[in-house]
Amino acid sequence: MFFEYDPVIYSRILTYVTLGFHVIFATIGVGVPLLIAIAEWMGIKRNDPHYTLLARRWARGFVVTVAVGVVTGTAIGLQLSLLWPNFMQAAGHTIGLPMFMEVFAFFFEAIFLGIYLYTWDRFKSKMKHFLLIIPVALGATASAFFITTVNSFMNAPQGFEIVDGVLQDVSPLAAMFNPATPTKISHVILTCYLTSAFILGTIAAIHILRGNKHVYHKKALHLTMVTGVIFAMGSFLVGDLSGKYLHEYQPEKLAAAEWHFETETEAPLIIGGILTDDNEVKYALEIPYALSILAGGTPDTEVIGLNDFSEDVLPPLFVHYFFDLMVFIGMFLAGVSLLFIIMSMKKRWNPFNKLVTWLIIIGGPLSMVAIQSGWIYAEVGRQPWIINGVMTVEEGATTSPHVDLMLWLFILLYAVLGVTCAGVLRKMFKNNPVEHELEERGLSHKTAQ
Repeated sequence: MFFEYDPVIYSRILTYVTLGFHVIFATIGVGVPLLIAIAEWMGIKRNDPHYTLLARRWARGFVVTVAVGVVTGTAIGLQLSLLWPNFMQAAGHTIGLPMFMEVFAFFFEAIFLGIYLYTWDRFKSKMKHFLLIIPVALGATASAFFITTVNSFMNAPQGFEIVDGVLQDVSPLAAMFNPATPTKISHVILTCYLTSAFILGTIAAIHILRGNKHVYHKKALHLTMVTGVIFAMGSFLVGDLSGKYLHEYQPEKLAAAEWHFETETEAPLIIGGILTDDNEVKYALEIPYALSILAGGTPDTEVIGLNDFSEDVLPPLFVHYFFDLMVFIGMFLAGVSLLFIIMSMKKRWNPFNKLVTWLIIIGGPLSMVAIQSGWIYAEVGRQPWIINGVMTVEEGATTSPHVDLMLWLFILLYAVLGVTCAGVLRKMFKNNPVEHELEERGLSHKTAQ
């Protein structure tokens, strides 16, 4: 880096690099088990081996991503203690319970995942094998639930008293189930499901675009787009509730996302634009009344502006772009999946045409960009607080040297993990292509549509 050594800055960068890399595998880890369960269930209920094979192949790839997620998750736990010792000392009693429960949920998931993979073709009843994926999906979602309550606490801290700067009389359950918990958890889980659906859909779309018209890939694309549109609509609903939460509990964060400076009713929603040095918004699209409606449900809702807050508690205003990017991609994913479903319902329309296929392929990586943008907005939008209204980032960070060295070492580690994961997945499926497995099961291209 080209600036003077500051342990706070380096700690923030290293934490973001770790979380940014981990969230890729965490998102897949939460969403893919549910899609595996849906595919296997459809295979059983429809007596359709294509869906069963989908579940089987998705499960193989999922194991590789879980392995990488374990490494990055361990790194996060290590860095919390090393980089944010004051934060952990102050908040450890409140967040210790959900962090322990998250580890428990992960081991619960991992145990049943191992049994699930080992017992393919070992049960006479397919339903018995399907029942093993349910604890995997529940464990993955529970893991997301518990770890997200930690972030919820950081945004809406409660369940404690501060005596001489120390958190005392801690109630872990009250800390977990704070005002931010319902919307935060719902949004995280639904977007994990949505992103996983589009990533798996992208894989199927790539095969179709390359000329593989087998019904296996078409069924994969149809399953992922149907689930995708459901989760996209759910994400929009929770996003609306999140806006109302921010209006009540973190109004400065909402105002920063919308470059809203003056307290007023009938406040417009700002999309895009450029902010001048005089805090004048130029070249933006304004939607009249929309911010007031988002905040309170009615156009006459008064939305507090940034000018009513002290400058030292305002988040960086560039979070506006990350908020817009997250919302725009969410709308894109909902539109693409809905378009696919509508075209599938029309006999004369081809939902597998090149344009729609390309839109789905683009949606896969964009969905992960939306996840990253959402987390950046969530964390940077809380600045300067690490625990909202209680402890600043500077107060929570380490003062130790050599954080810069740790940064480069972890970047190297993540580069190795990323390349290795991609290489293993590519080799795994290239050496055992779906066409080979289809032929082994008597599902050759004669079944293509």
